[in-house]
Amino acid sequence: MPPRKKADASAPSTMKELKDTLWKAADKLRGSMDASQYKDVILGLVFLKYVSDAFEERRAQIRDELTADGWSEAQIQPQVDDVDEYTAYNVFWVAPTARWGYLAEHAKGLPAQDGAPHRNIGQLVDEAMDLLVGSNPSLKGAVPRIYNRDNVDQRRLGELIDLFNSARFTGEGVSKARDLLGEVYEYFLEKFARAEGKRGGEFFTPPSVVRTLVEVLEPTHGRVYDPACGSGGMFVQAEKFLAAHDEDKTAISIYGQELNERTWRLARMNLAIHGLNGNLASVWGDTFAIDLHAGLEMDYVMSNPPFNIKVWARKEDDPRWRFGVPPAGNANYAWIQHIISKLAPGGSAGVVMANGSMSSNSGGEGEIRAQLVEADLVSCMVALPTQLFRSTGIPVCVWFFAKDKTTGNGGSVDRSGQVLFIDARGLGHMVDRAERGFADEDIARIADTFRAWRGTASAAEKDLTYADVPGFAKSVTLAEIKASDYALTPGRYVGAAEVEDDGEPIEEKIERLTQDLFAQFDESARLEQIVRAQLGTLA
Repeated sequence: MPPRKKADASAPSTMKELKDTLWKAADKLRGSMDASQYKDVILGLVFLKYVSDAFEERRAQIRDELTADGWSEAQIQPQVDDVDEYTAYNVFWVAPTARWGYLAEHAKGLPAQDGAPHRNIGQLVDEAMDLLVGSNPSLKGAVPRIYNRDNVDQRRLGELIDLFNSARFTGEGVSKARDLLGEVYEYFLEKFARAEGKRGGEFFTPPSVVRTLVEVLEPTHGRVYDPACGSGGMFVQAEKFLAAHDEDKTAISIYGQELNERTWRLARMNLAIHGLNGNLASVWGDTFAIDLHAGLEMDYVMSNPPFNIKVWARKEDDPRWRFGVPPAGNANYAWIQHIISKLAPGGSAGVVMANGSMSSNSGGEGEIRAQLVEADLVSCMVALPTQLFRSTGIPVCVWFFAKDKTTGNGGSVDRSGQVLFIDARGLGHMVDRAERGFADEDIARIADTFRAWRGTASAAEKDLTYADVPGFAKSVTLAEIKASDYALTPGRYVGAAEVEDDGEPIEEKIERLTQDLFAQFDESARLEQIVRAQLGTLA
Protein backbone atom coordinates (compact mmCIF):
# COMPACT_ATOMS: atom_id res chain seq x y z
CA MET A 1 0.00 0.00 0.00
CA PRO A 2 1.54 3.36 -0.97
CA PRO A 3 2.31 5.80 1.83
CA ARG A 4 -0.35 8.43 2.50
CA LYS A 5 0.36 11.79 0.99
CA LYS A 6 1.21 14.38 3.59
CA ALA A 7 -1.12 17.33 3.93
CA ASP A 8 0.08 20.51 2.32
CA ALA A 9 1.53 22.51 5.21
CA SER A 10 0.82 25.72 3.31
CA ALA A 11 -2.86 24.90 2.75
CA PRO A 12 -5.23 27.26 4.58
CA SER A 13 -6.72 25.68 7.70
CA THR A 14 -9.13 28.40 8.82
CA MET A 15 -11.71 30.51 7.04
CA LYS A 16 -9.63 33.64 7.54
CA GLU A 17 -6.56 31.94 6.06
CA LEU A 18 -8.63 30.71 3.13
CA LYS A 19 -9.92 34.21 2.42
CA ASP A 20 -6.45 35.71 2.77
CA THR A 21 -4.98 33.08 0.44
CA LEU A 22 -7.57 33.78 -2.22
CA TRP A 23 -7.20 37.54 -1.90
CA LYS A 24 -3.47 37.13 -2.48
CA ALA A 25 -4.48 35.28 -5.61
CA ALA A 26 -6.47 38.30 -6.70
CA ASP A 27 -3.40 40.48 -6.26
CA LYS A 28 -1.61 38.37 -8.88
CA LEU A 29 -3.60 40.14 -11.59
CA ARG A 30 -3.94 43.55 -9.97
CA GLY A 31 -1.09 45.04 -11.96
CA SER A 32 -2.30 44.04 -15.39
CA MET A 33 -5.95 45.12 -15.35
CA ASP A 34 -8.36 47.36 -13.47
CA ALA A 35 -10.48 46.22 -10.53
CA SER A 36 -13.65 45.61 -12.52
CA GLN A 37 -11.79 43.34 -14.96
CA TYR A 38 -9.87 41.24 -12.47
CA LYS A 39 -13.04 40.91 -10.40
CA ASP A 40 -14.60 38.91 -13.24
CA VAL A 41 -11.47 36.80 -13.72
CA ILE A 42 -11.07 35.98 -10.03
CA LEU A 43 -14.71 35.28 -9.22
CA GLY A 44 -15.02 33.08 -12.30
CA LEU A 45 -12.06 31.02 -11.14
CA VAL A 46 -13.42 30.78 -7.59
CA PHE A 47 -16.67 29.49 -9.03
CA LEU A 48 -14.92 26.96 -11.27
CA LYS A 49 -12.80 25.76 -8.37
CA TYR A 50 -15.88 25.29 -6.24
CA VAL A 51 -17.93 23.33 -8.78
CA SER A 52 -14.95 21.11 -9.46
CA ASP A 53 -14.29 20.40 -5.78
CA ALA A 54 -17.97 19.74 -5.10
CA PHE A 55 -18.09 17.42 -8.12
CA GLU A 56 -15.06 15.45 -6.94
CA GLU A 57 -16.50 15.12 -3.46
CA ARG A 58 -19.80 13.81 -4.79
CA ARG A 59 -17.86 11.43 -7.07
CA ALA A 60 -16.00 10.03 -4.06
CA GLN A 61 -19.28 9.65 -2.14
CA ILE A 62 -20.81 7.60 -4.96
CA ARG A 63 -17.77 5.33 -5.11
CA ASP A 64 -17.68 4.84 -1.32
CA GLU A 65 -21.40 4.07 -1.12
CA LEU A 66 -21.28 1.49 -3.91
CA THR A 67 -18.06 -0.09 -2.62
CA ALA A 68 -19.70 -0.50 0.79
CA ASP A 69 -22.59 -2.27 -0.96
CA GLY A 70 -20.18 -4.76 -2.51
CA TRP A 71 -20.23 -3.44 -6.10
CA SER A 72 -17.32 -4.31 -8.36
CA GLU A 73 -15.21 -1.65 -10.12
CA ALA A 74 -16.85 -2.60 -13.42
CA GLN A 75 -20.27 -1.92 -11.88
CA ILE A 76 -19.20 1.27 -10.13
CA GLN A 77 -17.65 3.08 -13.09
CA PRO A 78 -20.89 3.67 -15.05
CA GLN A 79 -22.50 5.07 -11.92
CA VAL A 80 -19.74 7.59 -11.17
CA ASP A 81 -20.04 8.77 -14.79
CA ASP A 82 -23.84 9.11 -14.62
CA VAL A 83 -24.79 12.80 -14.83
CA ASP A 84 -28.04 12.20 -12.92
CA GLU A 85 -26.06 11.02 -9.89
CA TYR A 86 -24.79 14.61 -9.58
CA THR A 87 -27.64 16.81 -10.72
CA ALA A 88 -30.06 14.96 -8.44
CA TYR A 89 -27.92 16.18 -5.53
CA ASN A 90 -27.76 19.74 -6.85
CA VAL A 91 -24.14 19.26 -7.94
CA PHE A 92 -22.97 20.49 -11.34
CA TRP A 93 -21.56 17.93 -13.76
CA VAL A 94 -17.97 18.79 -14.68
CA ALA A 95 -16.35 17.24 -17.76
CA PRO A 96 -12.83 15.74 -17.38
CA THR A 97 -10.96 18.62 -19.05
CA ALA A 98 -12.98 21.19 -17.10
CA ARG A 99 -11.98 19.79 -13.73
CA TRP A 100 -9.60 21.74 -11.55
CA GLY A 101 -7.05 18.96 -11.39
CA TYR A 102 -6.68 19.03 -15.18
CA LEU A 103 -6.27 22.81 -15.24
CA ALA A 104 -3.77 22.76 -12.38
CA GLU A 105 -1.76 20.08 -14.17
CA HIS A 106 -1.56 22.30 -17.24
CA ALA A 107 -1.24 25.68 -15.52
CA LYS A 108 1.64 26.52 -17.87
CA GLY A 109 -0.37 25.47 -20.92
CA LEU A 110 -0.92 22.28 -22.90
CA PRO A 111 1.99 21.37 -25.23
CA ALA A 112 1.34 20.73 -28.92
CA GLN A 113 0.34 17.13 -29.50
CA ASP A 114 -1.29 14.95 -32.16
CA GLY A 115 -1.17 17.80 -34.63
CA ALA A 116 -2.94 20.22 -32.28
CA PRO A 117 -1.07 23.48 -31.52
CA HIS A 118 0.07 24.55 -28.07
CA ARG A 119 -2.79 25.96 -25.99
CA ASN A 120 -2.15 28.40 -23.16
CA ILE A 121 -3.90 28.22 -19.80
CA GLY A 122 -6.36 30.96 -20.77
CA GLN A 123 -7.61 28.85 -23.67
CA LEU A 124 -7.98 25.85 -21.40
CA VAL A 125 -10.00 27.81 -18.84
CA ASP A 126 -12.28 29.27 -21.53
CA GLU A 127 -12.83 25.76 -22.89
CA ALA A 128 -13.60 24.55 -19.35
CA MET A 129 -16.24 27.26 -19.01
CA ASP A 130 -17.77 26.19 -22.32
CA LEU A 131 -17.89 22.57 -21.19
CA LEU A 132 -19.42 23.56 -17.86
CA VAL A 133 -22.23 25.49 -19.54
CA GLY A 134 -22.72 22.73 -22.11
CA SER A 135 -23.29 20.18 -19.35
CA ASN A 136 -25.33 22.52 -17.13
CA PRO A 137 -27.70 24.72 -19.18
CA SER A 138 -28.78 26.63 -16.07
CA LEU A 139 -25.34 28.28 -16.09
CA LYS A 140 -25.80 29.77 -19.56
CA GLY A 141 -24.75 33.41 -19.41
CA ALA A 142 -23.52 33.07 -15.82
CA VAL A 143 -19.82 32.26 -16.16
CA PRO A 144 -17.17 34.47 -17.77
CA ARG A 145 -15.26 33.44 -20.87
CA ILE A 146 -12.50 36.03 -20.76
CA TYR A 147 -9.31 34.17 -19.89
CA ASN A 148 -7.62 34.13 -23.30
CA ARG A 149 -7.83 37.86 -23.92
CA ASP A 150 -4.79 39.99 -24.64
CA ASN A 151 -5.05 41.87 -21.33
CA VAL A 152 -4.85 38.67 -19.26
CA ASP A 153 -1.26 37.85 -18.40
CA GLN A 154 -1.05 34.10 -19.02
CA ARG A 155 1.96 33.59 -16.76
CA ARG A 156 0.19 35.28 -13.86
CA LEU A 157 -2.98 33.36 -14.61
CA GLY A 158 -1.03 30.11 -14.31
CA GLU A 159 0.47 31.25 -11.01
CA LEU A 160 -3.02 32.17 -9.87
CA ILE A 161 -4.28 28.66 -10.53
CA ASP A 162 -1.30 27.22 -8.68
CA LEU A 163 -2.17 29.34 -5.66
CA PHE A 164 -5.85 28.43 -5.84
CA ASN A 165 -4.83 24.80 -5.91
CA SER A 166 -3.94 24.97 -2.20
CA ALA A 167 -7.54 25.83 -1.27
CA ARG A 168 -10.33 23.26 -1.02
CA PHE A 169 -13.98 24.14 -0.57
CA THR A 170 -14.93 20.75 0.81
CA GLY A 171 -14.60 18.91 4.06
CA GLU A 172 -18.03 18.31 5.58
CA GLY A 173 -20.18 17.44 2.59
CA VAL A 174 -21.27 19.27 -0.52
CA SER A 175 -23.62 21.55 1.39
CA LYS A 176 -20.69 22.62 3.59
CA ALA A 177 -18.61 23.20 0.49
CA ARG A 178 -21.30 25.47 -0.85
CA ASP A 179 -21.48 27.37 2.42
CA LEU A 180 -17.72 27.94 2.43
CA LEU A 181 -17.59 29.02 -1.18
CA GLY A 182 -20.61 31.26 -0.70
CA GLU A 183 -18.86 32.99 2.18
CA VAL A 184 -15.68 33.41 0.16
CA TYR A 185 -17.63 34.74 -2.82
CA GLU A 186 -19.41 37.32 -0.65
CA TYR A 187 -16.09 38.30 0.95
CA PHE A 188 -14.60 38.85 -2.50
CA LEU A 189 -17.57 40.91 -3.65
CA GLU A 190 -17.10 43.18 -0.65
CA LYS A 191 -13.33 43.47 -1.20
CA PHE A 192 -13.80 44.27 -4.88
CA ALA A 193 -16.53 46.79 -4.09
CA ARG A 194 -14.10 48.58 -1.77
CA ALA A 195 -11.39 48.47 -4.43
CA GLU A 196 -13.69 49.97 -7.05
CA GLY A 197 -14.94 52.73 -4.77
CA LYS A 198 -18.08 54.43 -6.04
CA ARG A 199 -18.48 51.94 -8.90
CA GLY A 200 -18.46 49.13 -6.37
CA GLY A 201 -21.81 50.37 -5.08
CA GLU A 202 -23.36 49.31 -8.38
CA PHE A 203 -23.12 45.65 -7.47
CA PHE A 204 -22.70 45.52 -3.69
CA THR A 205 -24.89 46.63 -0.79
CA PRO A 206 -23.26 46.58 2.68
CA PRO A 207 -24.33 43.54 4.74
CA SER A 208 -25.62 45.78 7.56
CA VAL A 209 -28.16 47.35 5.23
CA VAL A 210 -29.18 44.09 3.54
CA ARG A 211 -29.71 42.33 6.86
CA THR A 212 -31.80 45.23 8.18
CA LEU A 213 -34.20 44.98 5.22
CA VAL A 214 -34.49 41.21 5.48
CA GLU A 215 -34.95 41.12 9.26
CA VAL A 216 -37.71 43.75 9.12
CA LEU A 217 -39.58 42.15 6.20
CA GLU A 218 -39.06 38.50 7.27
CA PRO A 219 -39.52 36.92 3.81
CA THR A 220 -40.79 33.40 4.50
CA HIS A 221 -42.85 32.51 1.43
CA GLY A 222 -43.89 33.53 -2.06
CA ARG A 223 -42.11 35.70 -4.56
CA VAL A 224 -39.12 37.85 -3.57
CA TYR A 225 -38.12 40.57 -6.05
CA ASP A 226 -35.33 43.09 -6.55
CA PRO A 227 -35.60 45.39 -9.61
CA ALA A 228 -31.95 46.49 -9.29
CA CYS A 229 -30.51 43.27 -7.93
CA GLY A 230 -26.78 43.92 -8.34
CA SER A 231 -24.88 40.75 -7.43
CA GLY A 232 -27.90 39.23 -5.67
CA GLY A 233 -27.09 40.06 -2.06
CA MET A 234 -30.73 40.56 -1.06
CA PHE A 235 -31.63 37.07 -2.28
CA VAL A 236 -28.68 35.41 -0.55
CA GLN A 237 -29.58 37.09 2.74
CA ALA A 238 -33.20 35.99 2.35
CA GLU A 239 -31.93 32.41 2.04
CA LYS A 240 -29.80 32.86 5.17
CA PHE A 241 -32.84 34.18 7.02
CA LEU A 242 -34.79 31.05 6.11
CA ALA A 243 -31.90 28.81 7.12
CA ALA A 244 -31.55 30.59 10.48
CA HIS A 245 -35.23 29.87 11.19
CA ASP A 246 -35.08 26.27 9.93
CA GLU A 247 -37.33 27.12 6.99
CA ASP A 248 -37.14 25.54 3.55
CA LYS A 249 -35.38 27.87 1.10
CA THR A 250 -37.64 26.57 -1.67
CA ALA A 251 -40.51 28.37 0.09
CA ILE A 252 -39.48 31.54 -1.75
CA SER A 253 -39.17 32.14 -5.48
CA ILE A 254 -36.58 34.66 -6.59
CA TYR A 255 -37.08 37.30 -9.28
CA GLY A 256 -34.62 40.01 -10.20
CA GLN A 257 -33.50 42.40 -12.91
CA GLU A 258 -30.15 44.07 -13.47
CA LEU A 259 -29.06 46.68 -15.99
CA ASN A 260 -25.32 45.94 -16.09
CA GLU A 261 -24.29 42.79 -17.97
CA ARG A 262 -21.22 42.11 -15.83
CA THR A 263 -23.18 42.53 -12.62
CA TRP A 264 -25.98 40.33 -13.96
CA ARG A 265 -23.42 37.56 -14.49
CA LEU A 266 -22.10 38.00 -10.94
CA ALA A 267 -25.63 37.58 -9.62
CA ARG A 268 -26.19 34.43 -11.69
CA MET A 269 -23.01 32.88 -10.28
CA ASN A 270 -23.83 34.03 -6.76
CA LEU A 271 -27.23 32.35 -6.83
CA ALA A 272 -25.79 29.18 -8.36
CA ILE A 273 -23.17 28.98 -5.61
CA HIS A 274 -25.87 29.25 -2.95
CA GLY A 275 -28.05 26.67 -4.67
CA LEU A 276 -30.80 29.22 -5.40
CA ASN A 277 -32.92 28.88 -8.53
CA GLY A 278 -33.43 32.53 -9.26
CA ASN A 279 -35.27 33.99 -12.21
CA LEU A 280 -33.05 36.87 -13.29
CA ALA A 281 -34.50 36.80 -16.81
CA SER A 282 -32.54 35.54 -19.80
CA VAL A 283 -31.01 38.97 -20.42
CA TRP A 284 -29.94 42.05 -18.52
CA GLY A 285 -31.93 45.23 -19.02
CA ASP A 286 -33.16 48.62 -17.82
CA THR A 287 -36.10 48.18 -15.43
CA PHE A 288 -37.59 51.52 -16.48
CA ALA A 289 -37.32 50.82 -20.21
CA ILE A 290 -38.84 47.33 -19.94
CA ASP A 291 -40.05 45.35 -16.97
CA LEU A 292 -38.75 41.82 -17.60
CA HIS A 293 -41.19 40.47 -15.01
CA ALA A 294 -44.26 42.34 -16.21
CA GLY A 295 -47.56 41.01 -14.95
CA LEU A 296 -46.09 39.28 -11.89
CA GLU A 297 -47.08 40.39 -8.39
CA MET A 298 -44.50 40.04 -5.64
CA ASP A 299 -44.93 39.20 -1.97
CA TYR A 300 -41.69 40.91 -0.95
CA VAL A 301 -39.56 43.53 -2.67
CA MET A 302 -36.12 44.40 -1.29
CA SER A 303 -33.89 46.79 -3.18
CA ASN A 304 -31.04 49.27 -3.04
CA PRO A 305 -31.48 51.02 -6.40
CA PRO A 306 -28.97 53.65 -7.56
CA PHE A 307 -29.64 57.02 -5.91
CA ASN A 308 -30.57 60.26 -7.65
CA ILE A 309 -30.27 59.07 -11.27
CA LYS A 310 -30.43 62.15 -13.45
CA VAL A 311 -30.80 60.44 -16.84
CA TRP A 312 -33.26 57.57 -17.06
CA ALA A 313 -35.82 56.01 -19.41
CA ARG A 314 -38.77 58.21 -18.47
CA LYS A 315 -42.16 57.92 -20.13
CA GLU A 316 -44.84 60.28 -18.85
CA ASP A 317 -47.69 57.91 -19.68
CA ASP A 318 -46.15 54.93 -17.88
CA PRO A 319 -48.95 53.16 -15.93
CA ARG A 320 -46.59 52.70 -13.01
CA TRP A 321 -46.84 56.40 -12.15
CA ARG A 322 -50.12 56.05 -10.25
CA PHE A 323 -49.19 58.72 -7.73
CA GLY A 324 -47.61 61.25 -10.05
CA VAL A 325 -45.02 61.47 -12.84
CA PRO A 326 -41.46 61.45 -11.39
CA PRO A 327 -39.25 64.39 -12.39
CA ALA A 328 -36.99 63.93 -15.40
CA GLY A 329 -33.89 64.81 -13.38
CA ASN A 330 -34.27 62.30 -10.55
CA ALA A 331 -35.46 58.66 -10.65
CA ASN A 332 -35.94 58.16 -6.90
CA TYR A 333 -39.72 58.29 -7.03
CA ALA A 334 -39.71 56.23 -10.20
CA TRP A 335 -38.05 53.39 -8.28
CA ILE A 336 -40.50 53.79 -5.40
CA GLN A 337 -43.55 53.69 -7.66
CA HIS A 338 -42.22 50.78 -9.73
CA ILE A 339 -41.72 48.79 -6.52
CA ILE A 340 -45.21 49.59 -5.25
CA SER A 341 -46.67 48.61 -8.63
CA LYS A 342 -45.16 45.12 -8.23
CA LEU A 343 -46.64 44.37 -4.79
CA ALA A 344 -49.29 41.69 -4.37
CA PRO A 345 -52.37 42.63 -2.26
CA GLY A 346 -50.67 41.51 0.97
CA GLY A 347 -47.16 42.39 -0.16
CA SER A 348 -44.52 44.45 1.60
CA ALA A 349 -41.32 46.16 0.49
CA GLY A 350 -38.15 47.81 1.73
CA VAL A 351 -36.16 50.20 -0.45
CA VAL A 352 -32.99 52.12 0.33
CA MET A 353 -33.13 55.76 -0.72
CA ALA A 354 -31.16 58.97 -0.36
CA ASN A 355 -32.31 61.03 2.63
CA GLY A 356 -33.51 63.79 0.33
CA SER A 357 -36.38 61.57 -0.79
CA MET A 358 -38.02 61.98 2.64
CA SER A 359 -38.57 65.71 2.31
CA SER A 360 -37.84 66.87 -1.24
CA ASN A 361 -40.49 69.01 -2.93
CA SER A 362 -38.70 69.57 -6.25
CA GLY A 363 -40.16 68.35 -9.53
CA GLY A 364 -43.46 67.34 -7.94
CA GLU A 365 -41.83 64.86 -5.52
CA GLY A 366 -43.65 66.42 -2.56
CA GLU A 367 -47.01 65.81 -4.21
CA ILE A 368 -46.10 62.19 -5.01
CA ARG A 369 -45.00 61.62 -1.41
CA ALA A 370 -48.27 63.08 -0.14
CA GLN A 371 -50.24 60.71 -2.36
CA LEU A 372 -48.23 57.73 -1.09
CA VAL A 373 -48.92 58.71 2.52
CA GLU A 374 -52.62 59.30 1.92
CA ALA A 375 -52.88 55.91 0.18
CA ASP A 376 -51.61 54.45 3.49
CA LEU A 377 -48.80 52.57 1.76
CA VAL A 378 -45.91 53.76 3.92
CA SER A 379 -45.49 51.54 6.97
CA CYS A 380 -42.11 52.55 8.38
CA MET A 381 -39.30 55.04 7.79
CA VAL A 382 -35.79 54.35 9.11
CA ALA A 383 -33.03 56.96 9.10
CA LEU A 384 -29.66 55.20 8.88
CA PRO A 385 -26.32 56.45 10.24
CA THR A 386 -23.68 57.93 7.99
CA GLN A 387 -20.81 55.91 6.48
CA LEU A 388 -22.66 52.62 6.12
CA PHE A 389 -21.90 52.91 2.42
CA ARG A 390 -18.23 53.15 1.57
CA SER A 391 -19.17 53.96 -2.04
CA THR A 392 -21.13 57.14 -1.27
CA GLY A 393 -21.23 59.87 1.33
CA ILE A 394 -24.93 60.55 0.69
CA PRO A 395 -26.97 60.01 3.88
CA VAL A 396 -29.51 57.23 3.37
CA CYS A 397 -32.77 55.93 4.75
CA VAL A 398 -35.05 52.93 4.23
CA TRP A 399 -38.68 53.21 3.16
CA PHE A 400 -40.89 50.27 4.11
CA PHE A 401 -44.21 49.81 2.34
CA ALA A 402 -47.21 47.56 2.99
CA LYS A 403 -50.25 47.08 0.78
CA ASP A 404 -52.31 46.13 3.84
CA LYS A 405 -51.60 47.29 7.39
CA THR A 406 -54.66 45.67 8.94
CA THR A 407 -54.46 42.51 11.05
CA GLY A 408 -54.03 39.21 9.30
CA ASN A 409 -51.36 40.35 6.85
CA GLY A 410 -48.22 39.67 8.79
CA GLY A 411 -49.31 41.37 12.00
CA SER A 412 -51.88 41.16 14.76
CA VAL A 413 -52.13 44.92 15.31
CA ASP A 414 -54.14 47.10 12.94
CA ARG A 415 -51.79 49.91 11.95
CA SER A 416 -54.00 51.48 9.30
CA GLY A 417 -53.51 55.24 9.22
CA GLN A 418 -50.19 55.07 11.08
CA VAL A 419 -46.49 55.16 10.19
CA LEU A 420 -43.62 54.01 12.39
CA PHE A 421 -40.60 56.32 12.44
CA ILE A 422 -37.21 54.99 13.60
CA ASP A 423 -34.16 57.20 13.97
CA ALA A 424 -31.22 54.77 13.84
CA ARG A 425 -28.55 57.39 13.17
CA GLY A 426 -26.99 56.77 16.58
CA LEU A 427 -26.51 53.04 16.05
CA GLY A 428 -23.49 51.18 14.65
CA HIS A 429 -19.75 51.17 15.14
CA MET A 430 -16.79 52.12 12.95
CA VAL A 431 -15.35 49.08 11.16
CA ASP A 432 -12.43 51.21 10.02
CA ARG A 433 -11.82 54.90 9.42
CA ALA A 434 -14.11 54.99 6.39
CA GLU A 435 -16.96 52.59 7.09
CA ARG A 436 -19.57 52.01 9.76
CA GLY A 437 -21.29 48.68 10.43
CA PHE A 438 -24.20 47.38 12.47
CA ALA A 439 -23.73 44.80 15.21
CA ASP A 440 -26.35 42.07 15.56
CA GLU A 441 -27.88 44.00 18.45
CA ASP A 442 -28.32 47.12 16.29
CA ILE A 443 -30.18 45.20 13.57
CA ALA A 444 -32.25 43.39 16.20
CA ARG A 445 -33.24 46.68 17.82
CA ILE A 446 -34.56 48.07 14.54
CA ALA A 447 -36.29 44.84 13.50
CA ASP A 448 -37.76 44.10 16.92
CA THR A 449 -39.15 47.62 17.18
CA PHE A 450 -40.95 47.18 13.86
CA ARG A 451 -42.12 43.65 14.69
CA ALA A 452 -43.50 44.77 18.07
CA TRP A 453 -45.27 47.72 16.41
CA ARG A 454 -46.80 45.40 13.80
CA GLY A 455 -47.52 42.59 16.28
CA THR A 456 -45.85 39.88 14.19
CA ALA A 457 -45.63 36.20 15.14
CA SER A 458 -41.90 36.64 15.80
CA ALA A 459 -42.70 39.49 18.20
CA ALA A 460 -45.14 37.26 20.05
CA GLU A 461 -42.49 34.53 20.34
CA LYS A 462 -40.14 37.00 22.01
CA ASP A 463 -42.96 38.59 24.03
CA LEU A 464 -42.28 42.01 22.48
CA THR A 465 -44.67 44.91 22.99
CA TYR A 466 -44.41 48.28 21.32
CA ALA A 467 -43.96 51.63 23.06
CA ASP A 468 -42.65 54.92 21.69
CA VAL A 469 -39.02 55.58 22.62
CA PRO A 470 -38.13 59.28 22.63
CA GLY A 471 -35.21 59.93 20.33
CA PHE A 472 -35.56 56.54 18.61
CA ALA A 473 -39.06 55.43 17.64
CA LYS A 474 -42.56 56.87 17.41
CA SER A 475 -45.85 55.77 15.85
CA VAL A 476 -47.41 58.71 14.04
CA THR A 477 -50.86 59.21 12.50
CA LEU A 478 -51.38 60.33 8.92
CA ALA A 479 -52.97 63.51 10.24
CA GLU A 480 -49.74 64.41 12.07
CA ILE A 481 -47.73 63.72 8.93
CA LYS A 482 -50.07 65.92 6.89
CA ALA A 483 -49.62 68.69 9.46
CA SER A 484 -45.87 68.44 8.82
CA ASP A 485 -46.40 68.93 5.08
CA TYR A 486 -45.87 65.18 4.46
CA ALA A 487 -42.21 65.25 5.42
CA LEU A 488 -41.11 61.74 6.39
CA THR A 489 -37.85 62.48 8.22
CA PRO A 490 -37.80 60.42 11.47
CA GLY A 491 -35.96 63.11 13.41
CA ARG A 492 -38.97 65.41 12.95
CA TYR A 493 -41.21 63.02 14.88
CA VAL A 494 -39.24 60.93 17.37
CA GLY A 495 -38.04 63.92 19.40
CA ALA A 496 -35.03 63.89 21.71
CA ALA A 497 -33.98 61.09 24.00
CA GLU A 498 -34.96 61.56 27.60
CA VAL A 499 -32.16 62.59 29.94
CA GLU A 500 -32.01 60.35 32.97
CA ASP A 501 -32.58 62.24 36.23
CA ASP A 502 -29.89 61.39 38.79
CA GLY A 503 -31.88 62.92 41.64
CA GLU A 504 -29.33 65.64 42.45
CA PRO A 505 -30.82 69.17 42.69
CA ILE A 506 -29.49 71.44 39.95
CA GLU A 507 -28.12 74.09 42.36
CA GLU A 508 -26.13 71.47 44.28
CA LYS A 509 -24.86 69.91 41.02
CA ILE A 510 -23.60 73.30 39.74
CA GLU A 511 -21.83 74.02 43.05
CA ARG A 512 -20.23 70.52 43.09
CA LEU A 513 -19.05 70.73 39.49
CA THR A 514 -17.64 74.24 40.07
CA GLN A 515 -15.63 73.04 43.08
CA ASP A 516 -14.35 70.06 41.03
CA LEU A 517 -13.28 72.40 38.22
CA PHE A 518 -11.37 74.72 40.57
CA ALA A 519 -9.68 71.70 42.15
CA GLN A 520 -8.53 70.60 38.70
CA PHE A 521 -7.16 74.09 38.02
CA ASP A 522 -5.15 73.95 41.28
CA GLU A 523 -3.79 70.49 40.43
CA SER A 524 -2.82 71.69 36.94
CA ALA A 525 -0.91 74.63 38.43
CA ARG A 526 0.90 72.35 40.90
CA LEU A 527 1.97 69.97 38.11
CA GLU A 528 3.14 72.91 36.00
CA GLN A 529 5.49 74.05 38.78
CA ILE A 530 6.95 70.51 39.10
CA VAL A 531 7.60 70.32 35.35
CA ARG A 532 9.28 73.74 35.35
CA ALA A 533 11.50 72.74 38.24
CA GLN A 534 12.54 69.51 36.49
CA LEU A 535 13.34 71.36 33.28
CA GLY A 536 15.44 73.84 35.31
CA THR A 537 17.69 71.03 36.53
CA LEU A 538 18.39 70.06 32.91
CA ALA A 539 19.45 73.57 31.84
